[in-house]
Amino acid sequence: MSVELTKLDDCALLRLNRPEALNALSFTVLNEIAAALDEVAGWKVRALIVTGAGKKAFCAGADIKELRGRSMTARKRGAELGQATFAKLERLPFPSVAAINGFAFGGGLEFALACTFRLATRNAKLGLPEIKLGLIPGYGGTQRLPRIVGEARALEMIMLGRTVAAEEAERIGLVHRLVDDSAVDGAVSFVKEFSAYSLLALGLAREAVTRALDVPIHEGLKIETDLSTLAFSTADAEEGMAAFTEKRKAMFKDE
Repeated sequence: MSVELTKLDDCALLRLNRPEALNALSFTVLNEIAAALDEVAGWKVRALIVTGAGKKAFCAGADIKELRGRSMTARKRGAELGQATFAKLERLPFPSVAAINGFAFGGGLEFALACTFRLATRNAKLGLPEIKLGLIPGYGGTQRLPRIVGEARALEMIMLGRTVAAEEAERIGLVHRLVDDSAVDGAVSFVKEFSAYSLLALGLAREAVTRALDVPIHEGLKIETDLSTLAFSTADAEEGMAAFTEKRKAMFKDE
């Protein structure tokens, strides 16, 4: 199998294991990722960490050899497979963290963009170079990248096929933090910063932010009102407020 799914502390770890191919995304690998995401959605974990085997590449993108000589229908289905697979990542009931260890190009960056958070090693390089092949991103890159870095920077990266180094990626908000050693170890430490919080509250916070991106602010404020009201109705909210009043650590149960 080219996709490994294991547990690491209170996290799940999904590792692409094709280092000889820079962890490229063949259609078989995409289907394996989809199956792994379906499985991990039922696990009792606080987060999913996604990474690639080896130190050279997180994921170098699509397997170009598979992209040639296909019918228009097959090409459309290929894009739909990538988009549907990464949508499963966005819909997980817990946050996800891309631990970017090296290259994240094309579909590899699109994979990372679908995660809640992105961390990168200092040697990481990120980009959507499809334009150099006469193509454009097809697994969500044209939609997620501008929502993260803004329209101007997204157009520059996509239309120039420009590669972004780790330091610049952090500066423009493409990655949240840089890590000096193991990307996975850095991701585990990062998860500990929120893993004690209520998964229900984390999910509602994420939903409030992402849903509001597609509507005017007055509609976004209504979404926030509805979801914050829902958060108040949880047992975790009562526990959190009680713990604050009683000056003790909250013990959330995701209820």
